[in-house]
Amino acid sequence: QVQLVESGGGWVQAGGSLRLSCTGSGRTFSDHAMGWFRQAPGKEREFVAAISSTIDMTYYADSVKGRFTISSDEAKNTAYLQMNSLKPEDTAVYYCAADAYGLGSSDIVDYEFWGQGTQVTVSS
Repeated sequence: QVQLVESGGGWVQAGGSLRLSCTGSGRTFSDHAMGWFRQAPGKEREFVAAISSTIDMTYYADSVKGRFTISSDEAKNTAYLQMNSLKPEDTAVYYCAADAYGLGSSDIVDYEFWGQGTQVTVSS
């Protein structure tokens, strides 16, 4: 079983930055790719970014490409999402997740373990 805990959410003005962290239990990052998803009120959960544990690859949704950066520190069992140039439309609950295969994916069904989420609010 993998347990994930997100932190770092909060309130920020448009144009500002936040860094989210996701700390996992066990051999999280050597066995699983990590992903970030978000869910805004009244909308479905959507893919944001992912990082593979088996190949040197990262993946981003078009809406965040160039503004967000995903990274991981295996020694700390922590994944990060650096969010710059934030926009009001980035407002959502952000979830980290561990996939079942290690490759990294934008497909929500590939993710087996989920954190509880952290709120990000961007004001205009």
